[in-house]
This record gives sequence, structure tokens and C-alpha cells, in this order.
Amino acid sequence: MSPVAVLLVVYIASSLLAGDFYAVPIGVAFVVAAVYAVCILRGKSLKERIDTVSAGAANKDILYMIWIFILAGIFAATAKSVGAVDATVQLTLRAVPSAFLPAGIFLAACFISMSIGTSVGTIVALTPVVTGLAEQTGSEVAWMVAIVVGGAFFGDNLSFISDTTIASTQSQGCLMKDKFRTNFLIVLPAAIATLAIYVFGHVPSGDVAMAASVPWFKAIPYVLVIVLALCGMNVLCVLLCGIAITWVLGLATGSTVLSLLNAAGAGLAGMYELIIVTLLAGGLMSVVKSCGGFEFLIDRLTRHISGRRGAEGVIAVLTAITNVCTANNTIAIITVGEIAKDVSSRYGVAPRRAASVLDISSCVIQGMLPYGAQLLMAAGLASLSPIQIIGHLYYPMLIALMLVLSIVFQFPRVKTTNIQ
Repeated sequence: MSPVAVLLVVYIASSLLAGDFYAVPIGVAFVVAAVYAVCILRGKSLKERIDTVSAGAANKDILYMIWIFILAGIFAATAKSVGAVDATVQLTLRAVPSAFLPAGIFLAACFISMSIGTSVGTIVALTPVVTGLAEQTGSEVAWMVAIVVGGAFFGDNLSFISDTTIASTQSQGCLMKDKFRTNFLIVLPAAIATLAIYVFGHVPSGDVAMAASVPWFKAIPYVLVIVLALCGMNVLCVLLCGIAITWVLGLATGSTVLSLLNAAGAGLAGMYELIIVTLLAGGLMSVVKSCGGFEFLIDRLTRHISGRRGAEGVIAVLTAITNVCTANNTIAIITVGEIAKDVSSRYGVAPRRAASVLDISSCVIQGMLPYGAQLLMAAGLASLSPIQIIGHLYYPMLIALMLVLSIVFQFPRVKTTNIQ
């Protein structure tokens, strides 16, 4: 397991020296760990060692995931360039009565993050809006921003085009719709409880000014993506349809072919680091597996496991620890994914439950990590400290509780896998 240890030590040590967990690209830490992994492979020529790493990176599941990342990045960027994000934000906020503004903002953040598949994008879109609304209504800014962050992680955890959903389902080999159903039943009580807090906990006063005219039709790409994904269409086909309708919409509303191509290029560029890290993670795990690292780790972690509860607990804890170290929930899932799949198969955990545990545990940590991109972004836009926001993050706290209860009481019930 030393390549994984090198990865975490290099990233954490360099980040602490820099005083910023985002000053050091995690891809660099993966490169250092991959080079180290090649060096420790004994009894093989240099070409054979590199082939071992390359075979892991060229795994069909890794490459399929990368195809999805590419199309998701292109769709998100082109949809934003034609005004779909602004239209979606304004439409959801416009429909909310001022008396129920906190609950409405939470629902808006949930819907937008579910549509666009990114918590950061939702936070960037809504935080400036709710900061102004807080001033208008006399509400605490940190409390209002926390509503957005909580709702943003609802979609980050459940959206069909979210990186975490893609990574968790592909690593566990389950369908997105199956993971969605299981995941949704676990987090639904937390979402309802959070909504109740916002409905009855505080009612702001004052009128809220909304946009006079909203081009509703620009929200069509996001709505189409959700509908097609819920219908069970292959995610690649869903994204291709979303990109196609976005291009039609953009050309019909004044966008040029060049501007749409530039937007697509920017979206693809935004995925470069994630693609590189995914390839390197696949190669790194291939070396760890060939050296017996997985067997060692699974033996140590599962030594006292007697059933599915313990197996799911191990998956959750391992994901959480990795997320704390990497400050990136997608990378945490990619890193732990193959180990989780092995543990699940040994102890009869259904792939959809394993994917849900991976996704929820990573979102819990990422949602409350003061040096995570989401809280740093929200705090920066609202001129706050991340610590001021954390105390108001009801949804991440409640889904953590629901995950523990789900593991202890084994709900929702799903068909288990064969124990090997």
C-alpha cells in the first residue's frame, strides 16, 4: 500500500508547506506516486513495469468514465454559454414566495445542482444572489449561504451527470438509475428535515426583486438531461442529446458556431486534470493490486467484519479518510472504488448500496471541509470565513446521520450480491 501512502504524504505535506490545499495540483502528487510505484515493482524490466501501470490506466471502466467526463464538461460549458444557467436560476427563484425564501432557495439549489451536476457551479451561480437577498431580508449571510451549499450537495450526490455519481457507479459496476433510487431513499429524510428547518425555523421579512423577464426556454437543456436520465437512457446518450439541444438553442438565440466551439473547448479543458488524475489513479491501483496491496488492506480492515454492516462501515470510513486527505470527493471515490468493490463482493453488499455509501460519505466530508473548493468558493463570494458557514450546514450533517442509520438498520433493502 506504500504508493497510496506516498500519494497522501506528498499531497498533504506540500499543501501544508504552501498553506493552501489548492495551491498544489493533486495531479502532481499522483505523478510522484506513480513514478514511485514503477520503482517498487521488482523482478520486471522497466517496460514491464510501465506496462503494468498503463494496463490499469487503460482499464475499460476507467476509459468509459473519461468519456463521460469529457461529454459532461462540454455540455456544462456550452449550456452556460447560451444562458441556460442564468435562466434556470431566475426561473427557480422567481417561483418562490418571499415568505418561504429560505426553503425556496434550498429547493432551487437542489434543482439547479441536480440539473447541472456540480456543487461548485451551483454555489457560484446562487451565492451572489442569496448574499443580496440576505441584506434585503435582514437574514444572516452565513446562514443563507449555508442553505445554498447544502442544496448544492444534494445534486452533487444525486445528479446523473455529477462526477461523484459517475465515479461511484462506474467503479462499482451498477446502473445510475439503481444507485439513484437507493441513494435517494437514504437522503430523502435528511432533505425533508432540512426543508422543515428552513420553513419553520426562520421567516425573513421584506420584498425580493426578481427579474422582470426570464427566457424560460433556455432551461430546456437541463430539464431534458434530467428527464432522459430518469428514463434510464445511457448517460453518454443523455449528454449527447443535451449537447445537441444546447447547440440548437444557442444557434437559434444568436450564438455563433465559433463561440459554441470555444465554450466546448473550455469545458473540455476544465476536465483535463480530472482525466489525468483518473488515468494515474487507475495505473496506481493496478500496481497496488499486483503487489498484493488490496489483499493486505482488505484483510486488515475486514479482520473483525462479520457481515454487510461492517463492510459498508469500512467503505464509508475509508472514503471519508481519503476525502479529508485529498480535499476532493471525486478523487476519493476513484481512489477507494476498487477496494470498495472487492469488499462488497466478499461480504454481499449490493453494488448500488456500495456506490451510495461511497457517494454519500464523500459528499458529507466534502460538504463540511473548510479547505474544500465548495466552502472556499462560497466563503470568498460572500466575504465570509468557511468556519462561519459550517455551523449552519444542516443537510450534510443530516445525511451523515442517515448514512449511519442506513448502515446500522440496513435500509433501504436491496438484493444482495453473492458472497465470495
